Amino acid sequence: MFPSKVYFFLSLLIILPITTAFGQYFEVRGKLFDAESKEPLAFVQVALFAAGDQTKPLTFSDTDIDGNFSLEVPRGNYTFKAFFIGYSDLLKEGITVNGLTDLGELAMQGDGQSLQEVVVQTTKLPIRSSMEGITIAPEANLANVGGTLLDILRNTPSITVSEDGTIALRGSTGTNILINGRNSSLTQNLDQLPASAVEEIRIINNPNARYDAEAEGGVIDIILKKGQDLGTHGGLEATYGTRNRTNLGARINHRGLKLNTFAGYNFRDWKDVGARQSTRVLFEDEETLQQNTETARRNVGHNLTYGADYYFGNNVLSYEGVYQSSLDRQVNTLFAELERGGASPEAFDYVRRNQESETDTGLDNALIFEHSFKDKGHLLRATASHSYRNQFKTQEIDIFNNTLEPLPENRTGQELAYIDEVRNISVLQADYIKPLENGKFETGLKSIFRKFDNDYQYLRFDESEGGFVEDPRVSNRFLYEDQVLAGYAVYSKTKSKFEYALGLRGEMTFVDTYLENTGETNKQRYFDLFPSVQGMYNISDVHSLKFTYSKRIDRPTAWRLNPFPDITDSLNVRRGNPNLQPEMINSFELGHMANFKKASLTTNLFYRHVDGQLDFITIVEDGISYSQPANLLSSQSYGLEWIGTGEVSKWYSLNGGLTIYRIIVDGSNISQEFTNSGFAWNLKLTQDFKLPLGINFQLAGTYDSPEIEAQGRDLAQYFIDATLQKSLFKDKGSIALSVRDIFDTRRFAGFARTNTFSQDFYSKQETRIVLLSARMNF
Repeated sequence: MFPSKVYFFLSLLIILPITTAFGQYFEVRGKLFDAESKEPLAFVQVALFAAGDQTKPLTFSDTDIDGNFSLEVPRGNYTFKAFFIGYSDLLKEGITVNGLTDLGELAMQGDGQSLQEVVVQTTKLPIRSSMEGITIAPEANLANVGGTLLDILRNTPSITVSEDGTIALRGSTGTNILINGRNSSLTQNLDQLPASAVEEIRIINNPNARYDAEAEGGVIDIILKKGQDLGTHGGLEATYGTRNRTNLGARINHRGLKLNTFAGYNFRDWKDVGARQSTRVLFEDEETLQQNTETARRNVGHNLTYGADYYFGNNVLSYEGVYQSSLDRQVNTLFAELERGGASPEAFDYVRRNQESETDTGLDNALIFEHSFKDKGHLLRATASHSYRNQFKTQEIDIFNNTLEPLPENRTGQELAYIDEVRNISVLQADYIKPLENGKFETGLKSIFRKFDNDYQYLRFDESEGGFVEDPRVSNRFLYEDQVLAGYAVYSKTKSKFEYALGLRGEMTFVDTYLENTGETNKQRYFDLFPSVQGMYNISDVHSLKFTYSKRIDRPTAWRLNPFPDITDSLNVRRGNPNLQPEMINSFELGHMANFKKASLTTNLFYRHVDGQLDFITIVEDGISYSQPANLLSSQSYGLEWIGTGEVSKWYSLNGGLTIYRIIVDGSNISQEFTNSGFAWNLKLTQDFKLPLGINFQLAGTYDSPEIEAQGRDLAQYFIDATLQKSLFKDKGSIALSVRDIFDTRRFAGFARTNTFSQDFYSKQETRIVLLSARMNF
């Protein structure tokens, strides 16, 4: 035993000094800053690799808010590398670590792209201004906690969201909404996409020829989270609110040097109630129709995002996918009172109770290949994507005539409707970027293939048949197909103080529609050229002037072309118009950007002229109001916009925007009644207060002024949200209490006025909601 103990003791004497020497870790530190602005760079990924081997980092971290980093490694020889989006990788080889090693201040060079964003160096900017528009960071606005993409847009400057979820940008509802830069059928229902799944939103008011020419108002690009940090990261979140509203989510990603994988899941169970009132008066018939609708709705949905990036050589192969599934149930009970005066006065009451059930399934897949040539910024990118969506809706309608009491014994009729809509969108795209001396050349090809199939079956209960019988006068199947074949070229140049970009895009459009029950077809073929001009003059490091111009097109969407009627309310019917033609838009913008140390302010003066303005008009036929889209002669809009963000003090900051504009609508080609004009404005203001004990308090307010329509006006809407958030676990977690619409003021209202009738409406949903949310990141 003794020799064994001696041997063991001697072994320890030999091994311990060796393991101590090799096991001791030493700090490697330094600081990163922007080579041009000299400002520190926060949240940059830094890593140390074994000398001669950059396949796997031995240790990695992020810089802090002041650009400082600290890494720990044993003695040895290493290579240091820093990664940051928008900057060239910083590589420093031949680092020998024998003790504390200070790399000093290291400068990172921008990637050389022209027309770059003007960025205020703050901790986490909610709004960043660029040449083409603004970029929104949703997580910086606490009012978005537990919400959806529509909640983000409601809190975004220059954007308004209507009662049915329609998005308007600077007063225009013609917007091209993209998912990760791609056309997707998932954008048809933005309330299905949770706010927590969104990384950022890019609003491009006047896009150049690189983008689709489609949409009057511009482009809204929704960038979903995928995770790019080295190592394994993720997060969990849960929200619970009044009326048992629930939102649960989880996300994770793992990033190595060769492979990045990511996934995220959200479950949402949301309930809403509301009421709507409308009054319509027909002057000649002396008829008044008063309607009150009570609504109760529950939506249960699942949202899954997933994908991977594979890095090999100078190439990246990426796959991105989104899956959505939801079940929406709602009951709409409409109470109507109809009174006619004149020589033979009469009155008629009725109730329509509509029980709707809708299943919605969507799938989005994309494959992206990117090759970087040896020259910095020399790039080839190819994308193939397909988007599928299927909505199946059942409407069971009970009718109660000559009564305002919807009791079983009072039922006088039944109607049944099935709506089965399938949407497919396929996109093939290739882009090539070639750097030039003080500039670059971009070109590309894109093909979009869309196919929509809307099958509408309408039945009435027939007492003699003892069951439901289809009504062929209302049932229909509408098929829509289009193809857009496009090519573009953009040349940009950067001089000492002046940058500019000239672009030209060509698009060939094929549209075919078919209404099965009537055999009616509609074919459209047209080719258009769309020039774009962008310029920016850098007066100083603080001030810049910009000018943009683009010609654009807004094609009628499939649902606007589909003539099938919505029978939810038999006296107020919405239908499409298969004879619609596209709008042609010329858009100009002149702006000033000021980038201070702790604040930024962007001022934009814009003008837009539209030929063939698409707008909804209301006509009355045989006592029934029909709301349908039509091509008006033209419209003009011009206005002024301010968007800013600033840190007033260490404990108080604010951001927001104010947009003032005038709209002039000329519908004299239909009737002088459809000519209107007026001013409108909207204000978004968010205030952040940093309180002691890691508590943040935020107030977010919105005001949308009255806005003119072809026949009338939508009234103002306004609301204030408040959120109190407490950081936990060294800012890795948080808990938040939110009150949406504190004063319960948010509602939709408006009126229409013509020579033959007037119509007023008021709609109020349950908007004052209390939500408790918790988050944890790892």
